[in-house]
Amino acid sequence: MKQIDDKTSQIDETDRALVALLSANARMPVADLARQLGLARTTVQARIERLVLRGAIAGFTIRRGAALQEAIRATVLVCIEPRAQADVLSRLKLMPTVESVHTTSGRVDLMVVVCASSTAELDAALDRIAEARGVKSSESLIHLTTKLDRRA
Repeated sequence: MKQIDDKTSQIDETDRALVALLSANARMPVADLARQLGLARTTVQARIERLVLRGAIAGFTIRRGAALQEAIRATVLVCIEPRAQADVLSRLKLMPTVESVHTTSGRVDLMVVVCASSTAELDAALDRIAEARGVKSSESLIHLTTKLDRRA
């Protein structure tokens, strides 16, 4: 693995602008990125490689558009028994309807985002979460409409 010195490991405003452009469109050609940033194509390519090597960019991916979004989403607030997190997480990982799991501070331990293609599938997923060993309680918040999504 390549070693990076302290001078080249700094993230500057140009790097931030580059990441913002890639966040908006990860498929943007390097030549277009270079033109928008006012830099040489080779400079932009080197900056991307440095950001990846440094771990500032963990990967390039797609975001599903409306045509591929699951029909129904819910956030499930989960309270778990002491020392049950590993068990509960392993069960949640096996559920294809579970999109993400976040630990939280406050009155609940986990925030689980569930995506389902129907109310029946959502209901079954919510039941599986609530019945999982180690889960004390759960509360479901069904997403109705999205008013703001800065990830898009």
